[in-house]
Amino acid sequence: MHTLPSHAMRPLCLNPSLCSSRFPFFSFSIPIFHKFKNNPTIYKKSQKGPPFFSIRCCGSGSVTAKPSWELRRNRAAVQEPDEKVVALRQLFTKPGIGIDAYIIPSQDAHQSEFIAECYMRRAYISGFTGSAGTAIVTKDKAALWTDGRYFLQAEKQLNSSWKLMRAGNFGVPQASEWLTDVLAPGGRVGIDPFLFSYDAAEELKEVIYKKNLELVYLYDLNLVDEIWKESRPKPPNKPIRVHDLKYAGIDVVSKLSSLRAELVAAGSSAIVISMLDEVAWLLNLRGSDVPHSPVMYAYLIVEIDAAKLFVDDSKVTSEVMYHLKKAGVELRPYDSILSEIRRLAVEGAHLWLDTSSVNAAIVETYKAACDKYLMNRGSRGKTKNKQYFESDSLPVGPSGVYMQSPVSLAKALKNPSELEGMQNSHLSRDAAALAQFWCWLEEEIHKNMKLTEVDLADKLLEFRSKQDGFLDTSFDTISGSGANGAIIHYTPEAESCSVVDPNKLFLLDSGAQYVDGTTDITRTVHFGEPTAREKECFTRVLKGHIALDEAVFPENTPGFVLDAFARSALWKIGLDYRHGTGHGVGAALNVHEGPQSISFRYGNVTPLQKGMIVSNEPGYYEDHAFGIRIENLLCVQEINTPNRYGGIEYLGFEKLTFFPIQTKLVDLSLLSIEEMEWLNNYHSQVWEKVSPLLEGSARQWLWKNTRPITKQ
Repeated sequence: MHTLPSHAMRPLCLNPSLCSSRFPFFSFSIPIFHKFKNNPTIYKKSQKGPPFFSIRCCGSGSVTAKPSWELRRNRAAVQEPDEKVVALRQLFTKPGIGIDAYIIPSQDAHQSEFIAECYMRRAYISGFTGSAGTAIVTKDKAALWTDGRYFLQAEKQLNSSWKLMRAGNFGVPQASEWLTDVLAPGGRVGIDPFLFSYDAAEELKEVIYKKNLELVYLYDLNLVDEIWKESRPKPPNKPIRVHDLKYAGIDVVSKLSSLRAELVAAGSSAIVISMLDEVAWLLNLRGSDVPHSPVMYAYLIVEIDAAKLFVDDSKVTSEVMYHLKKAGVELRPYDSILSEIRRLAVEGAHLWLDTSSVNAAIVETYKAACDKYLMNRGSRGKTKNKQYFESDSLPVGPSGVYMQSPVSLAKALKNPSELEGMQNSHLSRDAAALAQFWCWLEEEIHKNMKLTEVDLADKLLEFRSKQDGFLDTSFDTISGSGANGAIIHYTPEAESCSVVDPNKLFLLDSGAQYVDGTTDITRTVHFGEPTAREKECFTRVLKGHIALDEAVFPENTPGFVLDAFARSALWKIGLDYRHGTGHGVGAALNVHEGPQSISFRYGNVTPLQKGMIVSNEPGYYEDHAFGIRIENLLCVQEINTPNRYGGIEYLGFEKLTFFPIQTKLVDLSLLSIEEMEWLNNYHSQVWEKVSPLLEGSARQWLWKNTRPITKQ
């Protein structure tokens, strides 16, 4: 699935997973967490990441797209009234608010990519349902920023009272720049500080302050919730489950012990973990609070001698309670997190905060409590945590330790049990379900059955749901026929989707959550006779896919270095695509995870390391015509090269995905002998690995679609 991946996912930066630099690590004694090679400044927050709301778009100066007004010719010329926006503006002048603009981001309080329905505030206020975007409402304007994956979708969903800001296109201002242009000096910009990472809030504050604008934190109420009222969905409350050790690979006690060693090494006595997948991974727990991601809404604070999980205890079963008790983890109410942050400051904690993910409400609460502590007791007052900080080089009293969460990288480096689960979920179950689905689909198409894009997504879900260990889809299935395939994150809806046209390209991007692994695969096919243009574009995407799959690179190579491998064949004829080439994937966790990625966004310097899983998904999209994408998941592994220049390791990729690539769409004249051999070898492996799982017509379908190709 294409995304601008995140740790997974940084807020208010429309290339979220890349908003912060990543650092190379080396192994600790328990190879779970990894230390910084360089010793970052502990007490001074480093500046990291691109400007607020920024997005880099490859070749942005040459990207052309139809403006909003041209695509809206069939709409009324008079601006449509928007009752929700009107109601929101009426709150601006209420006592205790007093703002001139309000920003509504996509994220929840944990900076999640996928969020529970009750937190989909930006979708509610704007009508735009894409996963990435930011809405801003002023007293007389409403604008929404989103990136190239969602331009066409936003055009369809926004009414005329909203202005679509195509982030990354030439001449489109960043949101912070737009605010400084449309607001008069002295204006006040309101935000819910729980929905912004501290870094994003500080970045915004810095930009607008230069234009004499003030950023206002509205801690006690969210303005969208105020107008949503009774129709707002209830918070999720499904039970949490234990993630079995045979899938997790490492027990909770060992993970916490390794994390505590990291705390001591960093001069910290406690850490706040707020990313939901980090909490789930660290505690070997899984939930179902968020669509497509097996996580639960919770914060975790780990101290040197204690750990507290902040969660709705109605979700905690007796099994989970016993599991946590064995690991020494106490329960606290979810909404008591700020009071615990204040307690830590009072006790003089040196609190580790990843300000790129921890929300501004938590960080500002801690900073304010620290200021109060120092004011009341003086900067050299006694602390309850003195036993951890006897060195004269460390300050006495509470202070912040501002660094990337060590859980992020530890989670990304899959252990053998996690890798085994990922391999089994891809091969033993997902490949079989996909073969059964594609066999069924071709038979239905040849019968001239009229099937909609939603019909296909539902049928694929039916096949997957029959597999052992299936839990959910890992994202909304992207099922796009013809022009809809050009909408990079298109989600078909029953009332508006298209009938699948056998004479047009069809793109299917889908994935599943199994109890032991997470899958994500894209295939593009044609049921009739593809045009020469379609074949050329498909083949150049395939060439890029092969080039990345076969890449060998020295250790410490960041993903952006490899991105050009996937684009080169398209670049040669002046084509490109508006998204990254690869995102990290969790093990029975989020389908998008950081810190690694393969993207043209060179701000992410995280090196690819053994055990990381990434997608390989180049594509090409012609607006209002067709879309092409070919996606497999890969695991980074060591390559036994004949030389080792510099005495270092060289790395490459091992495939996790084994499923046919339609050869009818390949222009053989564009493939080299080596590329043709790659395709034939890949299909030989697909047949060898997947055919034992199939029988009858599905097995015959696989046989037909894995036959070797040769140049005439």
